[in-house]
Amino acid sequence: MDTSWRKECGVERATGFPNQRLVVVPRPLVRDALERPVTRRLVVTDAGVFPAAGEHGRYRPQGADETIVILCVAGAGWVETGGNRYDVGKATAVVLPGNTGEAHAYGASAEDPWTIWWCHIRGSDVAELVEESEVRAGRPIIPLVAVDRLTAMLDEIITALEQDQSPARLVATAGMAWKLLATLAVDRRLPEQGTPLQQAMKFLEDRVDGAIRLPDLARVVGVSPSHLSKLFREATGGGVLAHHTALKMARARLLLDTTDLTIAEVGREIGLSDQFYFSRQFRRLHGVSPSAYRADRKG
Repeated sequence: MDTSWRKECGVERATGFPNQRLVVVPRPLVRDALERPVTRRLVVTDAGVFPAAGEHGRYRPQGADETIVILCVAGAGWVETGGNRYDVGKATAVVLPGNTGEAHAYGASAEDPWTIWWCHIRGSDVAELVEESEVRAGRPIIPLVAVDRLTAMLDEIITALEQDQSPARLVATAGMAWKLLATLAVDRRLPEQGTPLQQAMKFLEDRVDGAIRLPDLARVVGVSPSHLSKLFREATGGGVLAHHTALKMARARLLLDTTDLTIAEVGREIGLSDQFYFSRQFRRLHGVSPSAYRADRKG
């Protein structure tokens, strides 16, 4: 492990920042929780927020038993793992999987110390949730789409654990942390603002009632058709046309559920003027006709 973190931090300062919040669940309670239903699958062991954490830094030569999640909401920092160093900026998450035995270090920028919300998590479900976020060696950083939503989740976790660390409270925070990790996985898959993929998706969303050819869409966002197809396959599992069709069908479901439009009129609203073609496409995706879907009681 490169020891450049020492040059950044001067000392390894783990706590003691003005206006910090910090909760550590006693380890006997953690061990008990890992033997009980629900919390054996996921338990929050530590959580906190460090505002403008100057000289903050941690170095763990064998890594940690817990998976560590850090949300940087202001300022800047860095993380070292797998022999590589990564810069961390605002609206960024760092996820360091637990039980790897691999050294890691992280800390605040000397010039612009980060403000971080963070938690440590253990349990049998954690590895799968981390895998879903596509965190792996050489990819510990997740750009965040809605950082305020995630910090609200961590605030809820910290507030709950500040009250007590009873078995019931640990169950409650397990659910909150499961949602946090699932949201990080979704954010990994959502395209970053301003990228060709995000622009293309927005273009299709705004034109649910129209048709678009792949070469034309690629020209609009400034990439080749083959590259745009690759971006869509990686993000959605399908192509551009499949994504546009899915958007059309989502609009059709909304119209069928909330309006009295005829089946033909719904088809025209999503750019499919041939009622029979619309019905075939709808049945192919949903397994039932538009009229049968509308007749099915929901809620």
